[in-house]
Amino acid sequence: MKIYTKTGDKGQTRIIGNQVVAKDDMRVNAYGSVDELNSWVGYTASQLTDKTAELHAELEEIQQLLFDVGTDLATPAADPKHGFIFNPAATKWLEDKIDRYTEAVPAVQKFILPGGSAMAGMLHVARTITRRAEREVVSLQGIVEINQDVLVFINRLSDYFFAVARYANVLEGQDDILYRNSRPVFR
Repeated sequence: MKIYTKTGDKGQTRIIGNQVVAKDDMRVNAYGSVDELNSWVGYTASQLTDKTAELHAELEEIQQLLFDVGTDLATPAADPKHGFIFNPAATKWLEDKIDRYTEAVPAVQKFILPGGSAMAGMLHVARTITRRAEREVVSLQGIVEINQDVLVFINRLSDYFFAVARYANVLEGQDDILYRNSRPVFR
């Protein structure tokens, strides 16, 4: 089987349902950012240390979920043969993880600088890629119907990456670095 179709030679790609769109179509940008995030999460999981190895299974689960997100973003809502596949229960799973990690780290009232340990830094990069993907999904929903559960999940995922980055710092014995000019923002 050849993996190249030559459709891209003309700046086009096929989405689910066999519709041809431009490679810079807003839909392609949205699921492309999700794909980039998925690759980054895979790289991050490959860099886990003995101290952070407990995060491996959930990062892999997030990769599975991101494939579902990308599939739904690549699926036109009007396509009669293909329905959305993302399971909204995944958002509750993320919320439970966020709550767990938030309880396990020192309380902060100020902004923190992204970083600390190398793993926390990688997870903060995941957070910022997620935020970009979220902006692109929001733009997409302004022009086509999307699975709204995907948008909620992506929004929660950036919160997850913030919480798990702080937790990674705890696992690595690294303090968060407070932004020196921050006023209290968290209550």
